[in-house]
Amino acid sequence: MRDQGLGSWPARRARMAPERTALIFEGRATSYGDLAERVARLARALRGRGISPGDRVAYLGPNHPAFLETLFATAAAGAVFVPLNFRLAGPELEYILDDCGAEMLVYAPDQAPLVAGLDVRVRHLVSLAEDYEDLLTEGRPELLDETVGHDDVCMIMYTSGTTGVPKGAMLTHGNLTWNCVNVLLDIDLTRDEVTLVSAPMFHAAALGMTCLPTFIKGGAAVIMPSFSPDGAFDLIEKHRVTFMFGVPAMFAAMSQAPRWADADLSSVRILECGGAPVPGALIETYRERGLTFLQGYGMTEAAPGVLFLGPEAADRVGSAGKASFFTEARLVGPDGSPPPAGEPGEIQVRGPNVMKGYWKRPDATREVFAEGAWFRSGDAAYLDDEGFFYIYDRIKDMIISGGENIYPAEVERALAGDPAVAECAVIGVPDETWGEVGKAFVVPREGIALEPGRLLESLAGKLAKYKIPKYVEVVDALPRGGSGKVLKQHLRRS
Repeated sequence: MRDQGLGSWPARRARMAPERTALIFEGRATSYGDLAERVARLARALRGRGISPGDRVAYLGPNHPAFLETLFATAAAGAVFVPLNFRLAGPELEYILDDCGAEMLVYAPDQAPLVAGLDVRVRHLVSLAEDYEDLLTEGRPELLDETVGHDDVCMIMYTSGTTGVPKGAMLTHGNLTWNCVNVLLDIDLTRDEVTLVSAPMFHAAALGMTCLPTFIKGGAAVIMPSFSPDGAFDLIEKHRVTFMFGVPAMFAAMSQAPRWADADLSSVRILECGGAPVPGALIETYRERGLTFLQGYGMTEAAPGVLFLGPEAADRVGSAGKASFFTEARLVGPDGSPPPAGEPGEIQVRGPNVMKGYWKRPDATREVFAEGAWFRSGDAAYLDDEGFFYIYDRIKDMIISGGENIYPAEVERALAGDPAVAECAVIGVPDETWGEVGKAFVVPREGIALEPGRLLESLAGKLAKYKIPKYVEVVDALPRGGSGKVLKQHLRRS
């Protein structure tokens, strides 16, 4: 088999255990053997439609088996898969499709009105409701004889664009493979794993930290189109789910749901959480159910895993852990040297899971790679005396007040410890005296009155006076992107 990339994975798994369940979706199970045949047919159909090595094939829609089939088939054809965030507006999707030059767009039925209104040229439009199954019949079930190597680009995954227009991170077959190897070394996955894939796969974490590692190990992925606490409880109980990833907001929603106390979570042995620091109160809530979070830190450009905190260090609340096995991470201060222990610096990363570069953006690629190999994350962190990383904040989110640096994440952690606070976010706002001061947006816990003045007074003695926000605004909810991260640029415009 000349294909060494992701496109060969279904055939390799089917060769080992064709009868085992690969995917479960809406009660229907698909075996590795059946999946391998569908992927082979789709890859040949893509070639028959003129999709050549290096061409881009985009996918738009919620989690669905066709997402993975299109990914594997595109990879098998030597082409490049482009997952799209289905929550984006038309102009945002037009920008990405034009930027990547997609030759084909596979889309879900509920995206049809949006796709019909797009003002961008895509040669082939394939609807899951109308054309997709017909497309599969165009190809024979034999594998394509394509040479695909680990250095070839497998996927262009666009960043969220929170600091400007989205950039396409070029992830190679090797990047995605080595990330899976890191996950399998960090987490003791087994071939009997039943993984709930409830976070959107168009983001790197759900795909790279749960779905693909489960696939390469030979487990079963239970695909959830979109997350809801009740839906997650139902699938965990029905399929005896053993492994689940989520952002803190997802796990918080489950813990606050009416079914939480009686939900059957006895099959779950691994909870993986990322995307934001996990509040201590949430960690304790899950510990009371006998469940411990495995936490980490990553980014799209690293496919995505960088740091991981295993169960042996679960008492280090707030830490993102240490670098994964085949990845290196370091901190660099403003002067280019490592900062002292406890002092923040920028996280820089290198390893076989770090992207090839940004699509059609050589200048942006050069800007983020230091000394040729180290990727500059733009995130600030500090190290404790045992080498564990603690994420501070985005460097660009840092508030400079009267010459003092304030990292909003530190203030948010302090606010989150108040029993009246369900969620919060802190940004910098202009101030005539200090240049900038902090403003906190706070979502109160249900049934608890929140008094802004009392909340600020409670921070005295916990934070330096200059770090305490000057303003508090009580809100019903925080704006979030598809990955669950708070969109602070929306707060700045409010």
